[in-house]
Amino acid sequence: MVNTFLVALIIGSALGFLSGLGTGGGSLLILWLTLVIGMDGYTSRLINLMFFIPSAVIVCLFRAKQHRFHVKKVLPAIIAGSISSGICAIIVRKMDIVLLQRCFGYLLLLIGTRQLLSKPKK
Repeated sequence: MVNTFLVALIIGSALGFLSGLGTGGGSLLILWLTLVIGMDGYTSRLINLMFFIPSAVIVCLFRAKQHRFHVKKVLPAIIAGSISSGICAIIVRKMDIVLLQRCFGYLLLLIGTRQLLSKPKK
C-alpha cells in the first residue's frame, strides 16, 4: 500500500511538472491510468480533469507573478472555450463512441504531423 502510494505520488508529481511546462502531462496521465493501472477510460478522464484544474491554477498564478498572464487577453478564450465545451459535450453524448475515438485519433495524428513538419518561428 505504501509503495503504491509512493509510486502514485512520484508519477503524479512528475506529470504535474510536465503539465506545468505545457508538454501534455494530462495525456500522459490518461495513458498511465489506463495502460499501467488498468483503470477504465471514463474514470481516467475524470481524474485527468481533476488533475488539470489545480495544475492550471498554479501555472496561472506563477505566470501572473511573472507579469506574463493578462486577464484581458485570456478572458475571451476562457469564455469561448467554456461555451464551446458545453455545446460539444451535448453533441458528443449523441455520437457513436467509435466514431468519436476515430475523430480524436485523426485529430492527434494531424496535430502531431503538423508539429513535426512545421518550422520554428524566429
